[in-house]
Amino acid sequence: MAKRLFDLIGAAAALLLLAPVLLGVAMWIKLDSPGPVFFRQERVGRGGRGFRIHKFRTMRVDAPALGPAVTVGRDPRITRAGHWLRHHRIDELPQFIDVLQGTMSLVGPRPEVPQYVAHYPEALRQQVLAVRPGITDPASLAGLDEATHLATAADPERTYVEQILPVKLALQADYARHATLASDVAVLWRTLRVLLAR
Repeated sequence: MAKRLFDLIGAAAALLLLAPVLLGVAMWIKLDSPGPVFFRQERVGRGGRGFRIHKFRTMRVDAPALGPAVTVGRDPRITRAGHWLRHHRIDELPQFIDVLQGTMSLVGPRPEVPQYVAHYPEALRQQVLAVRPGITDPASLAGLDEATHLATAADPERTYVEQILPVKLALQADYARHATLASDVAVLWRTLRVLLAR
């Protein structure tokens, strides 16, 4: 209950404070390329239930039909505005809406698309999906340069499933086992410091 209250207060405050930034980004996206402001994608949340995540659109509207679900380095599907938004993680800000709706938390395992959740070992799947997914978590902080790493792989999707995903899951399961309100505040502070330094 305390975590949920913390999420509600934090997300509401963030949306109010960032409203001018969110509006400016929305206008930039509309001017930069044709298509909607938001990118809505099916992700797997708590208890294995699906939900549609909110993100600022950073790719062409036909991007899903043109390539893999993972984004690799300077992916040509990414728009001009999208490169900057992704680098500074601004594209993730609309997920405060998902926190208010209760499908996400400020801190928790990053939600995956169903095709990658299908690769979760059963034991880790139960642990990771036992908590609400989050905007940030220790695994996200450890994998900030994931796209750059995948850009050097011969088969990015296979590399993601066989090398990156197992490391993420181990960190996410550890978070799910040991998370407290204090540890969530620490992760948020680390995230803020990393983003301000980018």
